[in-house]
Formats: sequence, C-alpha cells, structure tokens
Amino acid sequence: MAVTRAELIRWQFDLTWSLVELHLDALKPGDLLWEPAALCWTVRPADGRWVPDWSDTEPDPIPVPTIGWITWHMGWWWSVTLDHLQGREPRERTDVEWPGGRDSVVEWLRDLRREWLAVLARLTDDELDGAAPFPWSDDPDKTVAHTLAWVNAELMKNIAEVGQLRLLRGAGSPG
Repeated sequence: MAVTRAELIRWQFDLTWSLVELHLDALKPGDLLWEPAALCWTVRPADGRWVPDWSDTEPDPIPVPTIGWITWHMGWWWSVTLDHLQGREPRERTDVEWPGGRDSVVEWLRDLRREWLAVLARLTDDELDGAAPFPWSDDPDKTVAHTLAWVNAELMKNIAEVGQLRLLRGAGSPG
C-alpha cells in the first residue's frame, strides 16, 4: 500500500502526539514549575503575565528547563511555524504568552494541535515541495516537508523532556 508523503508526515505526527497525550494527561499542577536543578529556566509571573527566562546567546552551562518553560517553548515555536505556514505575520517570541496552570497549558497545546491538523489536512505532496517558510527561510534546499518533519522531531524531543522531568520529580529527585 503506497502512502503519500503528506500521509506519512501525518502518521508520524499522530504517533508523536500519542506520547504528548500520555504526558499531558499525567501532568499534575505542581509539575509545571518544579525546578529540577539550581540552574534552571522557568516561566515567571510579571506584570499580569508569565514571562519565560531567555537569553539571546546559548548559556554555558545550559540551564535545566522546567516543564512550564518547555511547554512555553513548544507553544512559541509551534505558533510561529503555524503563522508562517498560514501566511500570517509571524509573532515575536515575546508575544507568545504561556497561559499558566495545568489545564490552561494542556488546552493551549491541544488547540495548537487542532490548528496543525487543519494545516496538514490541506497540504498536498506538491505543496510539500514549496520553499520552507520557517525555520530555514534563507536555505533554498529546505522545503515545507522539511518544516513539517522538523515540527515532528521538535515535538518529540520536547515531550520526551517533559516526560523525563515528570519521572525525575516522581522519583523524588532533589530539586
């Protein structure tokens, strides 16, 4: 049975999303802001919103993120990718707000999934060959298909990080 590239990318996304759901369903309210190490990036309340820790240059050593920070990061890159693929003006990093609270975060990520599925449903194999709008807009060898595959990989990496932090917290890791 032959599958199109679009169908294969969708299958890979669905497989990855099943891992996302496993960890989202298991999240407890205290998991989001649990700091697993002294050197940590998180999201912090400031002026009525949640602001992620950030540096424009990669810190050395790299801070360990909280689940809150990781979920903000997921929402940031996914929102911007959706903006690009739908022809909208891409949001700035500082414009992507973390909603705070377990239920709000879970719903935010599920809303992004629903929007992503709508984008995936409309793309044809020919459209997958178009120039990548993000994150390689300056690389003519990257296509929309590369962007979709990158989203699947980034989502899998980020949710694995969430899962590892959940396991550490559940095992009573100091932090």
